[in-house]
Amino acid sequence: MRETVGFIGLGAMGKGMALNVLKGGYPLRVYDIRQQPVDELVANGAQAAESIRDLGGRCTWIVLVLPDTSVVESVLFGPDGLKPALGSGHIVIDCGTTHPVSTRQTASVFRKGGIGFLDAPVSGMKSRAEAGTLTMMVGGEKAVYRKVHPLLKTMGERIVYMGPSGNGQLTKMANNILLNISCAAMAEILPAAVKMGLDPEKICSVISAGTGQSYGFDFFSRLVLRRNFERGYPMQKAYKDMEAIAEIAARHQIPLPVTSAALQTYRMALDQGLGNENKGAMIKVWETAMGVEVRG
Repeated sequence: MRETVGFIGLGAMGKGMALNVLKGGYPLRVYDIRQQPVDELVANGAQAAESIRDLGGRCTWIVLVLPDTSVVESVLFGPDGLKPALGSGHIVIDCGTTHPVSTRQTASVFRKGGIGFLDAPVSGMKSRAEAGTLTMMVGGEKAVYRKVHPLLKTMGERIVYMGPSGNGQLTKMANNILLNISCAAMAEILPAAVKMGLDPEKICSVISAGTGQSYGFDFFSRLVLRRNFERGYPMQKAYKDMEAIAEIAARHQIPLPVTSAALQTYRMALDQGLGNENKGAMIKVWETAMGVEVRG
């Protein structure tokens, strides 16, 4: 008989992932601070948990899909958190983007209680979460990873074991930093191209078909041309990866000049009050500086 899975966090990514766990044949109990996605999962065959602690007491494997490190820490160790309900044999899988240092501290605490803990952040948009085709980068004890691998396969198409605790989060950070750099480069180059007299739609079409192409450029340049800065993950929340890499680089004395330059564009955008808009809004920093607007 399959283990009962608990799922905490039914947002844009988590809801689709939880539905795929159900489709994979696992008994599922869910919790979210919003009632609507819980009701939707229950309608598809899941059971609703009365609280985080109730979920922990009834489920052996628990998946977290939460927005940031502070929320993860609150759910695990807060006054009404999960930790007191866990014991030897439980496995917690953090699929959000959490600070690697916090991840390693959590893994150490859980290990002492015989609780398995994996960091398994995901890459892919909402559509891939719904399709079960996410990429998952996993850190933690290999024996724990092997045990829950069939569960991970219900949610992801490419599951890559990266080594000890924290390595999954470090891998996700590297991926996100490359995306952020490409967004910052787009924000600088497109206004410069318009300033030099180039047609914005044509330059975007050339770059998307040329060697300068990147996923970040393709995705966000289309939004910029439509002046759509609302869709997607808010810049303020995405900034956590830039903060984390700056902290880790300083700790290990790693020079990251290109990352540091992208970080300055990020900070200028946040300073100008653009934090609630998507990453494409970084372009407004350089549009203002150059006195142009990139529009299709």
